[in-house]
Amino acid sequence: MMDKPCLRIAVLVSGSGTNLQAIIDAIQANALAVEIVGVISDKPAAVGLQRARDAGIAAIAIDFKAAASRESFNQQLDEALQKLRPDLVVLAGYMRILPTNTVNDFSGRMLNVHPSLLPAYPGLDTYARVLAAGEQWHGTTVHFVTPELDAGPGILQYRVKITADDTEQSLRQRIQKGEYMIYPKAIGWFAEGRVKFANDCTMLDGQPTDQPIVIDEEC
Repeated sequence: MMDKPCLRIAVLVSGSGTNLQAIIDAIQANALAVEIVGVISDKPAAVGLQRARDAGIAAIAIDFKAAASRESFNQQLDEALQKLRPDLVVLAGYMRILPTNTVNDFSGRMLNVHPSLLPAYPGLDTYARVLAAGEQWHGTTVHFVTPELDAGPGILQYRVKITADDTEQSLRQRIQKGEYMIYPKAIGWFAEGRVKFANDCTMLDGQPTDQPIVIDEEC
């Protein structure tokens, strides 16, 4: 009996790649049965690319600033993804909005992690915004990617209760700790066929879910 082929994933990064490292660590610990076939960054100096090289993974730089135009950059990105032939595309701190055709090409096969309890606080600067608003809770969400920014249906959330002493930095550190746990978990669920995207919603174990599964910080 032949073993089931390993899920092929491509990871897109723009910065330090700490979520990428969490995925690599989970694979190396045999806690996640996937193969990273390539890491792509829009910034040649991104630390995430070096993390890929250190792990023996193909590191591909497509310099946005050096591209003749946004269209040229998008075409290079599409070509790189086509060559990698991933079953799943994982956005791990990728800071550019993907073109609609790329998102549609990987409909139901592209995940992102966003530092808020979506649908609340899409976009940037979520830590500052929740603190300024006096919110009681903040967190991070793993979700399917759709053409509308940060609007795809959620899979998993990690939630923390904001304290009076929290700053942007302390809140970020607490939430990133949760990201490093829930992102590999969500990818694993996808690899196992437990989670899917269908009819514009998340299907978990064959059932549609109106809300992502929430994991609270252990205090």
